[in-house]
Amino acid sequence: MRYQSTPQIDQLDQQILRILTQDARTPYAEMAKNFGVSAATIHVRVEKMRQAGIIEGTKIRINERKLGYDVCCFIGIILKSAKDYEKVIAKLKAFDEVVEAYYTTGNYSIFLKVMTRTIEELHLVLAGKIQLIEEIQSTETLISMQNPILRDIKP
Repeated sequence: MRYQSTPQIDQLDQQILRILTQDARTPYAEMAKNFGVSAATIHVRVEKMRQAGIIEGTKIRINERKLGYDVCCFIGIILKSAKDYEKVIAKLKAFDEVVEAYYTTGNYSIFLKVMTRTIEELHLVLAGKIQLIEEIQSTETLISMQNPILRDIKP
């Protein structure tokens, strides 16, 4: 297996990434003024980072609670067999409540983040969807009380 080298970024690239992770709508001209370069330089740097795969897109952050999603939990899944991973992931993708999934080492094969409006809805998702997947041996659910740290990686 051949690994791609990590693209090299300099201090200006890091500054651009920090600003864009705080607010992706920051105008290039504003960044240029703050960093003492031209807006064209910012544009070129952003495009190079896009082409290198460092910047994969832009997205907004939604406040789930304001949309009524009051229950956030993490579910550790133990598979009956490791070979079933792809099949289980395909089935989990069909459930809107599953917002993240990780293939992990340790006690669990798969670790999920699930968002629901109520505990009752969480119960329906667990008992009526996830635990009905034949290839799953068992699950363990941890309910999040709060999310005191939520940030992007610092470039």
